[in-house]
Amino acid sequence: MSESIDLEKIAQEIAEDAEELIGVAQARPGQVFVVGCSSSEVLGNRIGTGGSMKLAKVLYTTLHKVCRKHKLILAAQCCEHLNRALVVDRKAMEKFGWQQVTVRPVEHAGGAFAANAYNELKNPVVVEEIQADLGLDIGQTLIGMHLKRVAVPVRLSRKKLGNAILTAARTRPPLIGGERAVYK
Repeated sequence: MSESIDLEKIAQEIAEDAEELIGVAQARPGQVFVVGCSSSEVLGNRIGTGGSMKLAKVLYTTLHKVCRKHKLILAAQCCEHLNRALVVDRKAMEKFGWQQVTVRPVEHAGGAFAANAYNELKNPVVVEEIQADLGLDIGQTLIGMHLKRVAVPVRLSRKKLGNAILTAARTRPPLIGGERAVYK
């Protein structure tokens, strides 16, 4: 791992970024927060070429703590080698009726972030797809396929985490009804 990465600083920054997104999105308990994370990109490497289990553990542990504080469900997206499946707690899978798939993410097939999620959860499962309410994309991992249909970009104060581009989104219900419709 790059000696120039300060893990405490990264933990503080990702906690601040998550808190900012949760505030802007006005997230409510029970909602789903999806995170895709390339530890390679955070370290300044091309996605999938030089990740770090140690860095990914710091990121996952910090985000899990923030989600627990707000009573949000954290979903950790795997890399493209596992078709961007997600690691979640079994209770969340059962609550939402998500389709479980049979695979165990590891550092080089699933990614360090998802592998850490699988290792840290008491009852981890991997599901094929979800519809999350908000999300963070660390390093252009393409979480959009796991957000509800109307995703709204959120411009966070910080544009990067380490060397990785940081993208955030919230969702909203679709607006329907045409010109006579009344919205809040």
